[in-house]
Amino acid sequence: MKPVMSASEAKKRLIEGNGRYMETSAGLGDVSPALRRFTYERGQKPYAIILSCSDSRAIPEAIFSAGIGELFVIRVAGNVVDDHQLGSIEYAADHLGTPIVVVLGHDRCGAVDAAMNHDPDGHIRYITDEILTAIGDERDEYSACVKNVLHSVKLIEENADIRHLEDEGLVVCGAIYHLKDGRVDFL
Repeated sequence: MKPVMSASEAKKRLIEGNGRYMETSAGLGDVSPALRRFTYERGQKPYAIILSCSDSRAIPEAIFSAGIGELFVIRVAGNVVDDHQLGSIEYAADHLGTPIVVVLGHDRCGAVDAAMNHDPDGHIRYITDEILTAIGDERDEYSACVKNVLHSVKLIEENADIRHLEDEGLVVCGAIYHLKDGRVDFL
């Protein structure tokens, strides 16, 4: 499928949207009834795939000032990657023409903290074990969050189906959202 725009245009749009977000106290994305009808009738054409943490303080649509149909958001605690996330990424890139994947981590991540400082049980352990693989013996919380993002980027890029899409122009990158001021730093 032909990309909805180039990856560099999509990244520029994300950066500009984050700039607007940092300057406002209200949502900026279009969620109008007209746009709901338009996307219902004509489908979605998201310009970016965002794999982000489920943290309620890190809302991708708000962070990038995006409205209905603009972002294909996949949320999971700790922004970890498994087959479900890879399948979602493949779908958006291949079938919707979305040109960029951003793994969006954030500082003060509870999942990273749980991996570093606790010994969780149950299904949480699937997440924290993956994060421990990513961060190794890192003890600095911010550095651990960055390593975790970069690990997820690497897992996405190593997938054969994603590599094929990268050959066709898909870009995969990482970013960190700062909870205190709303800034996003692309890695």
